[in-house]
Amino acid sequence: MALSADPALRAHLDWLGFVRPTGLVVAAPALLRAGAILPLHDAEGQQLLRGCVTQDAALPAITDFFAFARQLLGWSFTPDAYAGTPAAPLPPELQLPLPEYGTILAPDLAVREFDPAPGAPPWQLLVSLLPPGHPFDRPLPGHAPFELSAHSRMERLLRHTGVAAGLLANATTLRLISAPRGESSGWIDFQVADMLQTAGRPIVAALRLLLSEQRLLTLPQPERLAALLAQSRAFQNEVSERLAEQVLHGLYALLRGFQAANAESGGKLLAQPLRDHPDQVYTGLLTVVLRMAFLLYAEERELLPADEIFLRSYSLAGLYDRLREDAARFPDTMQQRYGAWAQLLMLFRMIHDGVEAGALRLPRRHGILFDPHRFPFLEGRTGGTPLQRHQALQPPRVPDGTVYLLLEKLLLLDGERISYRALDVEQIGSVYETMMGFRLQVAMGPTLALRAPQRTGAPTMVDLDQLLTIAPAQRARWLKEQADRSISDGVARALQAAVRVEDLHAALRPLVDPAATPDIVPPGGLLLQPSAERRRSGSHYTPRALTAPIVRATLAPLLERLQGQQGQPPRPEAILELKVCDLAMGSGAFLVESCRQLGDALVEAWHAHGGRPPLPPDEDELLYARRLVAQRCLYGVDKNGVAVDLAKVSLWLVTLAREHAFTFVDHALRHGDSLVGLSRQQIERFHWQDGPAVQDDFYTATIRAQVAQAAELRTQIRYATDERHDAALRTLWGATEDALTLVRLYGDLTLAAFFSNDRPKTREAQRQKYAEEVKEGRALQYCTELERLREAERPLLPFHW
Repeated sequence: MALSADPALRAHLDWLGFVRPTGLVVAAPALLRAGAILPLHDAEGQQLLRGCVTQDAALPAITDFFAFARQLLGWSFTPDAYAGTPAAPLPPELQLPLPEYGTILAPDLAVREFDPAPGAPPWQLLVSLLPPGHPFDRPLPGHAPFELSAHSRMERLLRHTGVAAGLLANATTLRLISAPRGESSGWIDFQVADMLQTAGRPIVAALRLLLSEQRLLTLPQPERLAALLAQSRAFQNEVSERLAEQVLHGLYALLRGFQAANAESGGKLLAQPLRDHPDQVYTGLLTVVLRMAFLLYAEERELLPADEIFLRSYSLAGLYDRLREDAARFPDTMQQRYGAWAQLLMLFRMIHDGVEAGALRLPRRHGILFDPHRFPFLEGRTGGTPLQRHQALQPPRVPDGTVYLLLEKLLLLDGERISYRALDVEQIGSVYETMMGFRLQVAMGPTLALRAPQRTGAPTMVDLDQLLTIAPAQRARWLKEQADRSISDGVARALQAAVRVEDLHAALRPLVDPAATPDIVPPGGLLLQPSAERRRSGSHYTPRALTAPIVRATLAPLLERLQGQQGQPPRPEAILELKVCDLAMGSGAFLVESCRQLGDALVEAWHAHGGRPPLPPDEDELLYARRLVAQRCLYGVDKNGVAVDLAKVSLWLVTLAREHAFTFVDHALRHGDSLVGLSRQQIERFHWQDGPAVQDDFYTATIRAQVAQAAELRTQIRYATDERHDAALRTLWGATEDALTLVRLYGDLTLAAFFSNDRPKTREAQRQKYAEEVKEGRALQYCTELERLREAERPLLPFHW
């Protein structure tokens, strides 16, 4: 039975679906676990609300918040439980002085938390009362030059005090805000007009359920509002773990869809990439899933156009709605219907190249994620040549059923829509880390995928022809070693008795992963086989709860060292000169958190010292600060190329501006093994050992000149302003890479000699051979050999510091 079949859970899902929270505030399963059951018929609550509302104005309004809180929520305003009343003024701990603006942030009311959890503040809810009808997202009148909106002021207060929740009230709307320190905020708007409708009774009931005095003060601590919010955040981590399993299944479905398209083309679609770089097919399909996750996140955060044409004809949400309708009407022919893939390609092109057509405007994003020339087979281009102007595309015939299944895996969990707005960037990264570490293989014999012992682990591919050749008594033991899992006695007996492939299929049915191989993959079929490294280590999700304190502890002494007199914040230029490098960055979780914290520090520095550059009209100062930090301060290396792409996506998501290209980070997030590389001095000596500098000659002079040229070009990239277009930065980066071509080649040859043999004499002989070739100017002949080393089972991927 689906989780949403529970009537109590369904009731919570219904009211949450009506108010449509922005981000994460409360999760329906967490409410249910805490015993927060919504009454099915709360006519009393609506009647009490009507007694607090005047309807003379254009919109119904709560004219007296205190009367409303007493009558509907049961607040008693006793001095021991409430602050901000004549009998109990606000304590200093709930105030945030901002001397640079000559103002103090403070709520109007506060509700105490009795017996708080260890380390939690003794307050549970802060309340700000605004002028009637004043928009929550606009600055308050009379507070210049401090131009934070009422919502932003509340978020800043919550993060400063550590209080779990805030409530904004402007007579027509109540906004409940959750903004935990170091995490994304979320909020729910309770519109008075909506709550007065007959269909609004569940919303009134939910408001009372969350904010009644009983919930805030008298229920056991695990059932109070602060605990509900914390449990909802914990449940969201469960969502990301289960979503990871689904998305991997979606990748398998996409692989099968492209195999069908390849068969439709008579094998022409994938012939060249499978022959030359088979792993590029896997990386290309994974990139498609990353693109879709990026777009879902951007759509829910309103970073893409919201006009009707885009939503209906181009957005992923619109495409899913159309495919869902098609699947309901034509369930038996979805694998014979086409067109959805072409719409995806159109959307990807629009994001990369931009659009200006009537009222529809999309900036040119560029960036490697949406680059249409990186994986030409995705567009049906088989020759590898760039698409010419006015040349028509013939998209691969990927079935609509494949695209629908992929979107379902991305959008639904237990039959309910997933809120990408509620997911942190790190959680999205964790989902896609599950798809890293695979290699694309062609099945040599009939093959099945066996489920991994762990829920999010990778399945193991088993060639049934090979298994049939194993002695019957040894098959269970062999399979246990291959799949790294236990084999039940029943399966072991069936394996021993099997005499045909069909018998093995039947014996292994309890262990088969139906998402990876819904049926036996025939010889010649495509498989995603976990690499040896993945089987050893798997993927590791680094939650924000871990990255935030580690990054804070790392940056704190650096920022303290840069402070001015009397503890003033560091100057902005000092912060932007810091360099943070993650030597094995994975999906970039630590870099993303560094970006957030250094961005916060930069904004504080601007407030204290001035010097903030003029802001682009479409973004706030915090987002602009993060973009500067990402461009100037953050560096990372990883030997998994997909991880590098994922880290770029993570930084793009945390710095994304509605009208700007992606932050240029290609120069700073690099593919390579950070533990295998040489210094410039070692490359000058053409040796892996350190030692005294060699006498200057043409070779060393060339290396130094080329490194100096590259350093100058990189400096131009690092200090580029918004006026410098993405294309110009890519040209600079291309020139930087060209300048280092020979330097990198010499370093790679040196290490190729080192790893050629375990014996020192043999290594040295190989080094000397390469050195002679370099002196004679014949080093380029080894480019093909080095490429083979990069693509080996244990690849040589030097990163020369």
